[in-house]
This record gives sequence, C-alpha cells and structure tokens, in this order.
Amino acid sequence: MKNRWLIALSAVGVHASIGSVYAFSVYKKPLAELLENASNNEIAWTFSFAIFFLGISAAIMGHFVEKRGPRTSGRLAAMFFGGGLLVAGLGAMMQNLYVIWLGYGVLGGIGLGIGYITPVSTLVKWFPDRRGLATGLAIMGFGFGAFFGGPLFQKLMTQFGLSAYSVGSLAEAAALPEIAAKVATIADQTTQNQHIAAIVAAKGISANWFIMGVVYLVVMFSSASYLERPPEGWMPEGMEKDLASGKKKITVDISQQTANEAVKTGPFWGLWTMMFINITCGIAVIYSASPLAQESIGLSAAEAAAVVGLMSVFNGLGRIGWASASDFLGRGNTYMAFFIIQIFAFYALPNITSVLLFQVVLYTILTCYGGGFATLPAFIGDLFGTKQLGAIHGYVLTAWAAAGLAGPQIAAYVRTVTGSYETTLYIFAGVFIVALIVSLLMKAYIARATARNAQQADLAMAEQPAG
Repeated sequence: MKNRWLIALSAVGVHASIGSVYAFSVYKKPLAELLENASNNEIAWTFSFAIFFLGISAAIMGHFVEKRGPRTSGRLAAMFFGGGLLVAGLGAMMQNLYVIWLGYGVLGGIGLGIGYITPVSTLVKWFPDRRGLATGLAIMGFGFGAFFGGPLFQKLMTQFGLSAYSVGSLAEAAALPEIAAKVATIADQTTQNQHIAAIVAAKGISANWFIMGVVYLVVMFSSASYLERPPEGWMPEGMEKDLASGKKKITVDISQQTANEAVKTGPFWGLWTMMFINITCGIAVIYSASPLAQESIGLSAAEAAAVVGLMSVFNGLGRIGWASASDFLGRGNTYMAFFIIQIFAFYALPNITSVLLFQVVLYTILTCYGGGFATLPAFIGDLFGTKQLGAIHGYVLTAWAAAGLAGPQIAAYVRTVTGSYETTLYIFAGVFIVALIVSLLMKAYIARATARNAQQADLAMAEQPAG
C-alpha cells in the first residue's frame, strides 16, 4: 500500500510544474525584443492559447483520465507540457512566433489541462476524511509554480543571454555598440536598464525553454509514476477507528453520477457559473495588477512588480487555506464567503490610497481566486460523487478557458473606454452579486437534496425485516 502523503507530494510535483505558466509575464519583454515584428497582442496570444487549451483539453481528456488512471495520464501530461516547451524553444531559436504558439500555447496547454485534472480525483479517493485538504495541497502547487519559476526563468534567460553576447554582466552588455544603439533614444535610466535586460534575456529564451522542458518532463514523469488509486472502498486507519467508535459518520455524497449525467443538471451549471465569474474577475485583476497599483497608490514599476510576485504566494496560500477550511465550513458556505468578500473588496479597491491596505485587499482577492479552484474538486465530489470526478472536473474547467479570454479583454476594453480601472472593478463587484445569488441557490439545493436522501435512507431502514 502506497503512502497517501507521498501521493499528495507527487500531485504537488505535477501541479507545481504546470503552474509555472503563471510566470509567463517574465517572457513578455524578452519576446518583444526577440520577435521585433510581433505586436504585444500577438505575443499575449501565447499565454491565451495555453489557458484556452488547458480548459478544452481538461474537458475532452477527463474521460481518458478516469479510464486509464493517473499514472498514464500524468505521464502523457509530462510529454505534452515538457515537449511543448522544447518545441517553443525551437520556435525561439528560429524566431518564429507560430512555432512558439504551437509549443507553448497548444502542446503546452494540452499538457496543462491533462496535468491539472490528473491527480485530483485520485487524491479525493486517498483522503475521504479530508477532501478539501487533499485537493488544496495539490492545487496549491499550481499557485506556487510561478513564485518559484519566475525568478528561475529570469535568471536562466539572463545568464544564457550574457553568454551569447560574451559578457559577464548587464553593465558590460550595455557598453556593446549593438545594444547601446538600441537604447540610445531612451532618456529615463530605469527604462533604459529594463530595455537592456530584455535585449539580453531575449538571447536566452530558447535555452531556458530547452532546459525547463527537460526539467519539467523529468519531474512530472517521475511524480506521475508514483500516482495510483487506492483500493475500492479504502479508508485511512484513523478514520476506520473513528467510524467504529461512532466519533465520525460517513458523509454520503448527494448523488453518484457520470459526467454526461452531471452536465444535464442545474447544480453543474451553477458550479460552472460561479467558477466563470470568480475566474474572470480574478484573471482581470492579475492581468491589470501592476498598472492598477501604479495608478491607485503611486507605486513605481519595480514596487508594483514585487506586489505581483507576492500575489502568487497568496494565490497558493488561498488554495490550501480555503480548501482545508471548506472541510469544516461546507463547500456552499465557502463559496458564499468568496463572493461576499469580493463584492466589498472590488468595490473598495479603486478608492484605497493606503499602500498597506491596498495590498491587504488585493491579496485577499487572490486567496479567493485560488480558493475557488482548490475547493472545486471536493464540491464536485459532494454533489456528484467520485465515480467520474476527473471527467466532471474537466467539464467545469471549460469555464476557465472562457474566463481566460473574457477577463483580460473586459479589463482592457473598459480601461480603454474609461481611461481607468475604477469602472472595471465596480462592474466586477456587481457581477459578484450574481455569483452570490447562484451560491444561495446551490445551498438551497444541497439542503433539499440532503434532506431527501436522509428521508429515503430512513424509509429503507424501516422497510428492512426485523431480526
């Protein structure tokens, strides 16, 4: 029998690898230098494609994950994600944006989707006593992936870029005629230094993707090789003792449904709607956090970048924190808390002038954003059972694909029309009211369904012959 905590650690290995996709912003300026004819929007599509194919592949491959198991699925995810980075590295070497789209966006995105759903249903089965904690542990890794990956990618690109220019520092690179000519017209020293760093890093993008492609392939493949489902009906020893002594009672899932049955129900679309709203608004904040911090509280670009880095920490902490809390609060109450908090947070954020308070509110939003992802698998298990949890999870994650396109576009459009992010945040505060109403309807459904199931169980016991 395998150790369930090592199973959880393996799941973290998979998720921390694919979570590096949230560090894509470190590639934006170097890619702009590498691909001089590509617009910012065209470069941004690299990330958008990755998120889109994440959602689509999660939906399409959910049945495959359930049928073939976590080990095979995880290894396949490793090949797609790691291989996608290798193809992207080839595209960077060729200075071909379309090959980068194929590698990072399409192949990498498919690896993201399969890798994201692969460990989740397995962990729910290994932790029947703490579903929220189990899924929170794995999905926390996705939130932390960018925190560790971003600085590492920047370091690799810079080091290989300096080697390509045969210099030992950015100061030496700045003295090279070809680089000096490119930055000669930039008056501001800070902006000039950032431009020099991007020019140097552009030379190291391909080497970075080649190295990280191999690293993630090995880490994900090794982690997936330990993943395994527990025997049918397995329980941890402590839980068995508690059940035998009457300290705990088995919480019966509301229903046991296949993925194709689940998508025809109201609760499925309630989950989908709540996730779409939570992700759309959260991604919009992630997308606009740096300029919002500079405009609202006057941070410098470097200070705003530090704030963005800490956002990934609270994104990860929210995943483990909220998911664990949902074991005690209940999933419905947890989602209600997300939306109540964010209604006030989004309304207050554009009016905050205190640097400290601004960050507190911003990081609170990020905990709710991450918590929504981490609490979702346990919520699915409560509503539809674990029979095809991975497939149902994949279907719900199509909301991520849609929100990944909608969030940044809405934020950018309203910002262009109004000239500020204030109106955008007010709109999202209003949208969260819709999400809160949906969560109240979900709670009402859960209460009715639980009462109905209890009544049916009582009737079944009453009909059993005595003795």
